[in-house]
Amino acid sequence: MAGDAAVKARTVFGLLRLSAAAICLVALIHRLSWGLASNTVASQNFFAYLTNQSNIAFVVLLTVAGILALRRAKDPRWLTVALALVLTWTITAGLVFAILVWQAGVRGIRIDVPWSDQVLHFWLPAVTVAAWALAPGHRTVPWRVIPVSLAYPVVWGVATLIRGPLIGWYPYYFLDPRQVSGPAEFVISSAIALGSFAAVATVLVLISRMPLPRDLREGGEDASAASLSEPEPAGEKVAQV
Repeated sequence: MAGDAAVKARTVFGLLRLSAAAICLVALIHRLSWGLASNTVASQNFFAYLTNQSNIAFVVLLTVAGILALRRAKDPRWLTVALALVLTWTITAGLVFAILVWQAGVRGIRIDVPWSDQVLHFWLPAVTVAAWALAPGHRTVPWRVIPVSLAYPVVWGVATLIRGPLIGWYPYYFLDPRQVSGPAEFVISSAIALGSFAAVATVLVLISRMPLPRDLREGGEDASAASLSEPEPAGEKVAQV
């Protein structure tokens, strides 16, 4: 009975992941079409934003995660690590976006936030973290994810700084030499941004190590025991974290 409950729980979470991927894709398409309608340089550089790049990766990863949840009792370790990395990027981008909107409001600058931006920056990451933490069969995230999570923002930032002068546009004001007071402000802002990525990654590692609710925990243990009673094909065993 407990094993059946675990299978049903995994099925539910698999369908939720696929639904989240579909919602994220729809939101990305809406945000792209909404932005292009404004005919601005920022909209034409839709794919240059870290938020949009990470959410595209989010769609692909959630689709894979949903399919695996429907077919396996446990997530493979690489999937848990990949989800932690992508969630780190999307959540941090959401926090930065919220700060930018708040600062614009304080300065009396209007920033329109369509429903797709709200979904991509706030609602989808928050719901996904909650579902990810409660998903039966999820694995703990290793601490090395924290420094690894900084690699993509650093590469993205370097590419942005190289591309910015060529097209005269930067996705975020603190990367634009014309909008900061000097190198000191640029370095401080960049350090705060990287520190935010590291802080979010740390929280996700801690969340992954929280115990599951009893029903999910017992279901997952029974499912694992059942899987051990059957021979595993060579090369299919994944080390438990």
